[in-house]
Amino acid sequence: MDYKALGLKVGLEIHCQLETHKLFCKCPSILKEEKPDFTIKRFLRASLSELGEKDVVAEFEQEKNKYAIYEGFKENTCLVELDEAPPGKINHHALNTALQIALLLKMDVIPEIQFMRKQVLDYSNTSSFQRTALVAMNGLLNFNNKKISIQSLCLEEDAARKTLEDSEKIVYRLDRLGIPLLEIATGPDINDPEEAKKIAEYLGMMLKSTEKVKRGIGTIRQDLNVSINKGARVEIKGVQDLRSIPKVIENEVKRQLELINNGKKVQSEVRKANQDNTTNFMRPMPSSSRMYPETDVSLININKKDLLLIKLPELFTEKSLALEKKYNLSPELAYELVRQKIDLGKYIKFKLEPELITKILIEYPKDVRARNNLDISKLKENDFIEILKLVEKGIPKEAIPEMFTDILTKGKLNESKYEVVSASDIESEIKKLVEKNKALIKEKGEYSIGPLMGDVMKKYRGKVDAKKISDLIRKEIAKLS
Repeated sequence: MDYKALGLKVGLEIHCQLETHKLFCKCPSILKEEKPDFTIKRFLRASLSELGEKDVVAEFEQEKNKYAIYEGFKENTCLVELDEAPPGKINHHALNTALQIALLLKMDVIPEIQFMRKQVLDYSNTSSFQRTALVAMNGLLNFNNKKISIQSLCLEEDAARKTLEDSEKIVYRLDRLGIPLLEIATGPDINDPEEAKKIAEYLGMMLKSTEKVKRGIGTIRQDLNVSINKGARVEIKGVQDLRSIPKVIENEVKRQLELINNGKKVQSEVRKANQDNTTNFMRPMPSSSRMYPETDVSLININKKDLLLIKLPELFTEKSLALEKKYNLSPELAYELVRQKIDLGKYIKFKLEPELITKILIEYPKDVRARNNLDISKLKENDFIEILKLVEKGIPKEAIPEMFTDILTKGKLNESKYEVVSASDIESEIKKLVEKNKALIKEKGEYSIGPLMGDVMKKYRGKVDAKKISDLIRKEIAKLS
């Protein structure tokens, strides 16, 4: 598709959980899967505002005629999450992380931060609003010689997580409610689906570089705002996998084009991303009149002198570039070392090429997981050291996957299985084998190297490099001519 001709505009909203306790209480930010300690049942009822109007989203949700069940745990749920007590003091660690990110994105920090109540009427917040504060505005991201505006950075509470929905009720767990969440919103400056994915990846890298954000499935989420000429802005919620972003945008453009071509109006609405990269209608686009001052949280004054004391982190991309140059690594391997927080310096003592050491630490385990469906998280540092020692002694690279497999399936490595064979023993074995098959070799030439290789590898598999064996066989065959 010619996205430029279609006038495609995409804006990103990146939501990232912070690695700290909840925003307005001391409850830990941990999720639990066991049976809850208690449950609470509640109903939603749309009521008239001070202006005598009903909120269109509130009416929409009430018409579903469903109630909510909230599940809680004594360990990570208190009266704040139940909306039975006012919020406590702001989590300053979370606030300082937000300020650090704002400075990374060259944003103007708000000198007096005011928390607001943003209406959320789908039961995911027990209070029917989310506490959110605008921390900074007017940022700029220089990406591939293109300027992407960063409209806002907000610090807010994450919502409860939905665990079940049927025709009568929606079940939410309160363990996620209140976890500090950063929301970064770009301007509608992105004009290509692939570009949207790359910018989301870059912003995610910046967030992870602080080492203050949570990792794992669901800790970083993307919403997309998509529009085309003669269409309308549609907000797509909950794109979990960055790789899905281009296809989700493409499908939304096709959906809007089909409506336009059939003479129908494209409605501005909120849609939910599905696993197959399509979307479903979720709710009408909320009105702009849904933000109210949070009277239970004091104003927060930001001192310019304090901002000068905030140390900016070295980006993952900068760290990986340094590793590339120092150890002559590929960009992909260097980045993985940084992302996985692996200190390559601890392993350089082995007399092996840094790239091979890195592959043993990163690539070989992934390959074993993919081929044998094994849980490589069980691997310990000593396991890697044991394998590196054997490879340093001369055990061939071909044996590395088998060594990892043995550790993961048998719990230990049988070193006698991988004893290094002396060169003289191998040469002697090959001479005998060639002499035994002399007549067949003279008749068929190097055609018979395959069977010879097979015989030698049966005896020395995992102990000698296959190329070394091949070279020795060819060398002995050449003596016959």
